[in-house]
Amino acid sequence: MSSGSEAESRGSGSDAAQAAGTAHGTGNGAGAAPDPAAHDIHAEPHHQRLTRNVNELLGELRVAQAGVQILFGFLLAVAFTAQFREASGFEKILHLVTVLFAAAATALLTAPAAWHRMLFRAGRRQTILRVGNRLVIAGLVCLAVAVTLTVGLIAKVVYGPVLMAVAVVLIGGLFSTLWFLIPTKL
Repeated sequence: MSSGSEAESRGSGSDAAQAAGTAHGTGNGAGAAPDPAAHDIHAEPHHQRLTRNVNELLGELRVAQAGVQILFGFLLAVAFTAQFREASGFEKILHLVTVLFAAAATALLTAPAAWHRMLFRAGRRQTILRVGNRLVIAGLVCLAVAVTLTVGLIAKVVYGPVLMAVAVVLIGGLFSTLWFLIPTKL
């Protein structure tokens, strides 16, 4: 779930602790570069690792939530235009399905933050991470489908059904490859 090195993904608190250790002679010495081995994941206490992982999860959600909120707003606004009233039945159904996927993405991508708010004081960070990870993956699938269908709908209205099919295949393939296939191969 983390990207980059462990040292980069530590977040606040760990950097301050490293700086304090260096200043007190327990780190690498004055002016020396941080030692990546000092950030060994096995040396990190379990509760700190859970806290860091929850913070990383919530940080990742901020990026996805912005995208889904913009898309959702766009989809809602389209339904109130004069052109939408003249759309074909297929286009209206495709729009509704796209709105439903965007709404599902919104629910799934905001759920871990709500779970964190309700469960973190009860010491349930492990549950938040386990279930939150599944919710985020499901939310990203819904977001990828919603974006793909949005592009398809635009292509259908502007260029027709053939280019709609091409756009859906290309964008769906791009999301599938970048978000799901490549990470499983790394």
